[in-house]
Amino acid sequence: MIFLIGFGENEVGLIKEALSGYKIYEIPEYCRDWVLQEIVDKAEKLEESGNWHWRKFLIMHNLENHEVKDVITKVKALKVGRVIFATTTPTSLMWRLEDLTNELIKEDEYFQQLQMIKKQKSRFYLDIGKG
Repeated sequence: MIFLIGFGENEVGLIKEALSGYKIYEIPEYCRDWVLQEIVDKAEKLEESGNWHWRKFLIMHNLENHEVKDVITKVKALKVGRVIFATTTPTSLMWRLEDLTNELIKEDEYFQQLQMIKKQKSRFYLDIGKG
């Protein structure tokens, strides 16, 4: 199962086409206070668009490692903008959706900062050798 939040209608169509072998559901805004396990359990009954958040999330549930890699590769190839990819865990299934999305944003920002620092350090070391 794959859950989408923050994608426009056209983007959802592209994702569904690229990932035709997977069950894909949009999570509507009315699920913000639901626990993730409840969303998983009621996935087939979810209605309305998932395009309510300012960030894009793709949450994978019960996928094997090779499937996770396949999903990430195919969605990145669509160039739909910056996407926060996540997989469910026993712990995350107990979280309210809004708490989970906030945590995923914090983690994403942390990893972005690490990448920026890493790039700055590599430029620093490269510049020293150019004298």
